[in-house]
This record gives sequence, structure tokens and C-alpha cells, in this order.
Amino acid sequence: MNGKISRQTITSKLPEVGTTIFTVMSQMAADSGAINLSQGYPSFDPPQGLLERVSHHLSNGVNQYAPMAGVPLLRTAIAEKTQRLQGRTVDADTEVTVCCGATEGLFSAIQAVVRAGDEAIVFDPAYDSYEPAITLAGGITRHVPLSIDGDDLDFSVDWQRLVDTVNKKTRLIIVNFPHNPTGAILEAADLDRLADIVRNTDCYLLSDEVYEHIVFDDVPHRSLLSNDELWERTMVVSSFGKTFHATGWKIGHCIAPKYLSEEFRKVHQFSTFSVNTPMQHGIADFLLSDPGFYEQLPAFYQEKRDYFCGMLDASRFKLQPAHSTFFQILDYSEISSDIDLELAKRWTRDAGVASIPLSVFCDEPFTGARLRFCFAKDDATLAAAATKLCAL
Repeated sequence: MNGKISRQTITSKLPEVGTTIFTVMSQMAADSGAINLSQGYPSFDPPQGLLERVSHHLSNGVNQYAPMAGVPLLRTAIAEKTQRLQGRTVDADTEVTVCCGATEGLFSAIQAVVRAGDEAIVFDPAYDSYEPAITLAGGITRHVPLSIDGDDLDFSVDWQRLVDTVNKKTRLIIVNFPHNPTGAILEAADLDRLADIVRNTDCYLLSDEVYEHIVFDDVPHRSLLSNDELWERTMVVSSFGKTFHATGWKIGHCIAPKYLSEEFRKVHQFSTFSVNTPMQHGIADFLLSDPGFYEQLPAFYQEKRDYFCGMLDASRFKLQPAHSTFFQILDYSEISSDIDLELAKRWTRDAGVASIPLSVFCDEPFTGARLRFCFAKDDATLAAAATKLCAL
């Protein structure tokens, strides 16, 4: 033997995981020259004022490591925003942590509380980063499908099924509202129902709220932070990338009670330690100088939603305008009976529009004929895509 390790001897820790659907569909769009409405990124730049502040800090001596928990001024700005929007007073020093994007925040949160043999519950369609992180922590993922409200095409939580799934092994419930990919949102009564379910359990909550500022039709975002009982056991992860049209910056944050933040930071400090310093300073400056920017996002994206949906009036798709996020679900049942994954690939190649199939986010067979389209694009791109979709 020559001492070399054969790659064939490696036992994968994630044997069921392949290339993410977002990479697959974006690559297909690039290869075929299709309009890419699959991966969720805007086609427009961050606000000019934010770019100017980041540029300023790049040239003024803040290019070394940031504090592990995040730049103090940014954590203060996050705490002030949280108090203003959700009525929750949090300690910027001990309860706010800046992350390397929401993905790292979610990963660190899961690793902090899930132990070998623990169960973690996700709601299907579930974002694809949750289960691999649970598996790497030694946990077991339990899937609770969202309900589909008949002809309304809306998704909602099946609370009875959640009750039936929670047991003594349940360590974590991952909540994602505003929900990607369906756009479902929570009402205040939903938070009370969730509190009833987890009361008298040892279960923690992880709330993925990266689309917190993109909720439509004058409906407020109901964060788990706003509920006193839920707050005591919750880690909330958010994203500046979604808020500031800067998904490539990969900067997010986690808000949690002190005892959970302490455990979160134990993982965070070894998964990434610190986050891009000049961008943290730039975001802090912008938040403090223009605290109302994120309040403009609902109207901005609702206009995009309405424009895209209006362009599809002449199509054969069925739709319910999204309640949140910058994704629109289209029901293609009157056009094709094909499986969504195969149809999404074929329409990328043949129709020239890339989308995301919902079934890849579900554990149980998904019977709905639905695809997700991103409308965080300029009007010309949306119009060109709608023209192609109307021809199907």
C-alpha cells in the first residue's frame, strides 16, 4: 500500500444531498440563455447611500477583524429597529449577533441546540438548508406539510398535525414566515397557537425571518419576537442581503435571549468568527441615518408583484398574489400534468424562463402543480418573462 486514502472509502455525512436546486436551475438558465426567475436575487443595486457608506469605510481604516459578535454600532442599530418594529427590547451586547449571512445564522443556531437523537420539525415546503444542518448535528428531521386552502391557493399551518408531531424528543421547531417559497404569513393568533403547543415542553424555536420587511397589502409582519412567551425560547435569524438588495454581501443577524445567544456564539465563533468589517460599519451608518428605508420595501415589491401578476392575466396559469417575499407561485395544472421538476427544466430550455419546483422542498410526494418565480427584477425582465409564460 502506498499510504494514500482512496476516495471510495469516504462515508458521506450527507449521502442524500446533491447540488442545490438553485445552482442547478441557475446553471440551466445560463446555459440555455433563459430568463432566470429561479434563484432569489434582485436585478437592481443596493441603495446609493449604503454603497457610499461602505465605500467610505473601505478607505478609512476598518478592514481588520470585527468583534466576534459584530460591530457594536450595528448591533445597536439592530436593537433599535427591533424595538421600533416589534416592540421587543433586546440587549445589543448580549442578545444580538451579526452572522455571515442568514445561512450561517441558521446553521449555527441548529448546531447550538440540536443534539444526537433529537428531533427537529420543519414545515414543508421547507428551505433546503435546514435538514442538512439538522443531520450534521445528529438530529432527525420531522416534516409537517403546510395545508393548501383549496381554490384560494394559499398555504397555512396545519396546527393539528404539528400537535401530533411534537413529542418528548422534539428539540427544535423551525419556523419560516414570511415563508419561502409560498409567501405564507402568520397572524397574531397563530403565534398564540404556537405558544400553546410548545408550552410545558423542552422545545426551542428557530425563526427564519429573512423576508421580514417584504409583506404586502398593509399587513404587518408578525415576528416571534413580538410574542412574550415565544421570545423566551426563540432564535430569530434575519438578512440584510434581502433587505438591501445585496444578497452577495452575506450579512445577517441572530436575535435571541442571552442564554441562547451564548450557545449560538459558541458555534458562530468557530464557524466564521467575524463578519465583513467595512460592510458592517456601512450598514450601521445607513440604518441609523435612514431608518425608514426598509419601511418602503413592501410598497416597492408589491408594485413588482402586481405588475408581474397583471402581465399574466392572459396566461393559463392560476395564481393567488403572494402575501409576502419576492416570489410568486403559479399553478400550471391547466397547462400540463407533468411533474414540476421535469417541467421546470423543460420550460427553462424550451420556453426560456427558469423557475423553482416546489416538490424539491417536500418530504412527502407533492401533488400540487406549482412553480416558484422570482419577481425581484426590473420591469423589462418581468415583461419579457411574462410574454413567454403567456405563450405556454
